[in-house]
Amino acid sequence: MKKYASLLLFALLLNGCDDGDLTVETIDFKDVSATSCDPTTNTLIYKLKPQESLLLQMPENSLKNEPTAKDTLTYDIDDKTFRFFYRAYDGAVTQSNVCDAIPPATPNINQEWRALAGKLQIVTKATYKDPAPADGHTEIVGYNHNITLKNATFSKPGPVLVNDEYVFGDFKTTVDPVVVSFTDEVAKYCDVQLKVYNNNSSNALVIENLDKSLIVNVDTPAGQPRKSLINLPTSDPKVTSNNLYYRIYSGNLPEITKDYFCINSTPSTPTIKDTWVGVAGVVNVSGIIEVTTTSSLKVFKHKVVIRNATLTKGNSTFRLATEFVLGTVTTIAP
Repeated sequence: MKKYASLLLFALLLNGCDDGDLTVETIDFKDVSATSCDPTTNTLIYKLKPQESLLLQMPENSLKNEPTAKDTLTYDIDDKTFRFFYRAYDGAVTQSNVCDAIPPATPNINQEWRALAGKLQIVTKATYKDPAPADGHTEIVGYNHNITLKNATFSKPGPVLVNDEYVFGDFKTTVDPVVVSFTDEVAKYCDVQLKVYNNNSSNALVIENLDKSLIVNVDTPAGQPRKSLINLPTSDPKVTSNNLYYRIYSGNLPEITKDYFCINSTPSTPTIKDTWVGVAGVVNVSGIIEVTTTSSLKVFKHKVVIRNATLTKGNSTFRLATEFVLGTVTTIAP
């Protein structure tokens, strides 16, 4: 209620200072979607009505594609790098009037409000593919940035106005979703480094410091796989086993991937672009690793399944498929 009262005051003061053509209703932007002049940089975000605009100018990368969690992203409005405007025009306004380096000569701006000081607060949440895929995995498809001005001082026709809260509203950015899937179900095992992994040309899902009890050359009883948890505590309080990582690389992995994964010092190329980390498992609930072993003669097949796992990067999270098949490892008994 407080924010709408502030908006009403904003409207009444604005109406009292112009030529009488504006009304309270015409400055209500709450149902107007925000867009950007350049979706790559998002340095100028705006809302348009037939003869009005709201403009928010910020430096590049001010919006973070990262949930704010408990912390609100806050910037100082200084009318230099962080700027906010309300403009009214004497004719129909279009994107060209806002975004073009040389805007059209018409319509003219017949009134402008400019924020001189205050705080710009941004609360960001991830948006997921909806409806969610049937196998239980989730995909981050973008981020919603809710933008509010706090205690903003406006320069306008007549006396300045301090507005305790003005809600600019939501601005949505899109991202390419992270989807973990592999071209085959053939996993690889580094028995010395204790890693099991599967990969495509430029990404890999890896379990490091693998629990030694999981890959054993002994058949498992039907319906009774060996089980362990992601980030399983060990006798050393500083060390956990079954550390799950999904890594996206800046280039292609070598054709023979054991030359990259199954050595003590990871090569410097390709470099890692993004790393998602597995969330610690909970017994019978989440983050469960299962291995089912079958054999023929001395050849053992170990099917590795990850159940109800969540991966995180910063404050962003996504889930793997409820029953995610990492792949089958082959070992040969001596």
